[in-house]
Amino acid sequence: MQSPLPVRDGVNATRLRLPGEGPWVTAMDYMMHRWGHIDPQGIEDRFDAGEIVGEGGVPLTRSTKLEDHTFIWYYRTLPPETRLPVEINILHQDEHILVVDKPHFLPTTPGGTYIQESALVRLRNLLDLPDLIPMHRLDRMTAGLLLLSTNPETRGKYQVLFEKRQVQKEYECVSAATPAAGYPAVEFPATVRNRMTKSRSYLLAEVIDGEPNAETRIEQVRTFDAGTHQRALYRLEPHTGKTHQLRVHMASLGLGIVNDAFYPELLDKAPDDYAKPLQLLARGITFVDPITKQPVEYRSRLELSEAHPS
Repeated sequence: MQSPLPVRDGVNATRLRLPGEGPWVTAMDYMMHRWGHIDPQGIEDRFDAGEIVGEGGVPLTRSTKLEDHTFIWYYRTLPPETRLPVEINILHQDEHILVVDKPHFLPTTPGGTYIQESALVRLRNLLDLPDLIPMHRLDRMTAGLLLLSTNPETRGKYQVLFEKRQVQKEYECVSAATPAAGYPAVEFPATVRNRMTKSRSYLLAEVIDGEPNAETRIEQVRTFDAGTHQRALYRLEPHTGKTHQLRVHMASLGLGIVNDAFYPELLDKAPDDYAKPLQLLARGITFVDPITKQPVEYRSRLELSEAHPS
């Protein structure tokens, strides 16, 4: 559903569905029920200023009946954020798409404690592109290529490519050269196929019994010494796009990615250590451009810090 409010400071207006019935007479009564314990004066001020609107952009007042609107939109009050010490590099921009190198630690889209400090909001503000939308996502801890749509009129043509899996992605990661104790030896290239689901615990994904719904091809590119042990650089080609798929698949082989705080073992939550980023990089993306009908390939210019030991 199209928001009647424009993007402001790089952030979309929030949409709220009002209940069809309840003990609340007005829309403001319901909002006070939901958030009055946090900022009652702020809610009143927004209604008085006409900053809370319904479909078509009609401003609501303090007396607007609950049943008058199903959806309403408003701008959230954004808490101050400390700028993350990482930068985005623009690799390509035209009238349809934007391709960037997203750094480690920066989320793709706003969420949780990261609103302004997301790749999408930073880029919207930097380039004055309020209609900018990511075509896919990278985990906050994963770096590399991110493709975004700059043109709402052609956006659907690119979205179809991702929906039909007509986009080939290539990742790199650094892990141990051989599986951890208790895991069998692996012959490369290897293909991991299993069934993944979101876990009910804090660990965001897990492997369960059942028909495979996740597949990754893994190739060991080279091995190298890292202090007293050997590590390796791996090329990963996901054929599906499950949450944390690459991290889970590497861990399932006893080859957990270097600096992964989730897999194979969930570590205690700790502040970000910018000196130890997750050693996972979205290296390449290839597809036939739906506008030009020509094959295109984009390559990240970033390097994994642990792939080049001193």
